[in-house]
Amino acid sequence: MGQLGGFKIHKRQDETNTKIKDRLKNYEEFTVPVPSNDATKQGSRCMDCGIPFCHSACPLGNLIPDFNDLVHKGEWKRALEILHATNNFPEFTGRLCPAPCEKACVLGIIDQPVSIENIEKMIVEKGFSEGWIVPKPPQIRTNKTVAVIGSGPAGLATAQQLNRAGHNVTVFERDDAIGGLLRYGIPNFKLDKKVIDRRVAILQQEGIVFKTNINVGVNYSVENLHNFDAVVLCGGATERRSLPIKGIDSKGVEQAMDYLTQQTKVLYNSEFEEEQIQATDKHVIVIGGGDTGSDCVGTANRQGAKSVTNFEIMPKPPQSRSEKTPWPFWPLQLKTSTSHEEGCDRNWLINTKEFITNEEGELTALKTVEVEWKTTTNQRPQLVEKPNTEKIWECDLALLALGFTGPKSSLAEQLGIERDARSNYKAEYGKYQTNVPNIFTAGDMRRGQSLIVWAIAEGREAALEVDKCLEGISNLPTKGKNDLLSA
Repeated sequence: MGQLGGFKIHKRQDETNTKIKDRLKNYEEFTVPVPSNDATKQGSRCMDCGIPFCHSACPLGNLIPDFNDLVHKGEWKRALEILHATNNFPEFTGRLCPAPCEKACVLGIIDQPVSIENIEKMIVEKGFSEGWIVPKPPQIRTNKTVAVIGSGPAGLATAQQLNRAGHNVTVFERDDAIGGLLRYGIPNFKLDKKVIDRRVAILQQEGIVFKTNINVGVNYSVENLHNFDAVVLCGGATERRSLPIKGIDSKGVEQAMDYLTQQTKVLYNSEFEEEQIQATDKHVIVIGGGDTGSDCVGTANRQGAKSVTNFEIMPKPPQSRSEKTPWPFWPLQLKTSTSHEEGCDRNWLINTKEFITNEEGELTALKTVEVEWKTTTNQRPQLVEKPNTEKIWECDLALLALGFTGPKSSLAEQLGIERDARSNYKAEYGKYQTNVPNIFTAGDMRRGQSLIVWAIAEGREAALEVDKCLEGISNLPTKGKNDLLSA
């Protein structure tokens, strides 16, 4: 695979970014691609490692050494075919995936791992620029109908796979445009919405029907779903966590997803009823240290915040891989995003105790306390407050980026679907069938808040099970070499 000893000759080369002062002026993607004459060298770094762990760490089972080798040889079109064989939307994962494949790369034991995620992005973008990615409608239709509820990555993957099997697929989206959290939950500077529109146009030409502003169970009766031969629920995990503390309902305490959604809608002149949440000239505190919190940091800086501070209740991770998470496991390691680099005061082991307001109920400050995690053998870690560590932080806007507790319950209640102990829609992994005949579920709605790459993987696998249910057998591939060879 790759060039013999290529990893010794060529160093890892990633995309670069435009200068911070320039990219903060707009909401556009700011990455600068690897020069074309250097791109093949990155593929050549892939070792002939005997037993590659990279595609085992990938939920999609991407055939990573195979497409790396083809990139090394300059066979970009064949590399695209191999990539698309397991991943419907590499333009999404190539921008947004945390790349567990790279953390499991054998080369990573001794050197910088192969830049797998960026190679994915280079392959698919070359495919679009060369005109290789074109609609491929099925030659034969089964006359079976499937409703897919939700147009995030799980829903889109499910829809494309079932359409390829010849079924007539309709995707229902409650918002005004297709994409789910890809559309309104991820800022434009990380994923330009033209990237979504480009792919959706292909799916439409392949025969998939998209219906927006349709909230099943609200403005579209669940009784209408009986008109379909099968239904796949891919509505995501959208119930947001909050903080049960004093002042939570103050003006200026907002959910991160509302904040991010509004900003994207403003960019595209989409309507929303509420007054826009603005960070301009405000002291902003983002509570939550994950990707959504990072996205809020980047957005607040673009809106011209006076200051941006980030709270995380967990300890600061180490700079290098922890001994507790050895290769090839996902490492416990500090992640510094491009948004953090743009300006952010990051704080760990901080717990918010109270939102302080003025007489008009407007947020003016936060009260916090320092904490630590006490561990006892065979018991869950306990959060303990440190005495005499209370602090008041000036704050005009607090953004809650605390993740999601699960999917909304309304559809499950109306359809009679069982839920598991974590409130997710209950369906066995690998089967995706709920307790209601011919109703399936996949993605975050089934597994809880997770990664885009897992959503695509579950969408593909759910489509296989739906196809089996409708036709008795299925030739749809899901992941890995065996599926590719038998497809």
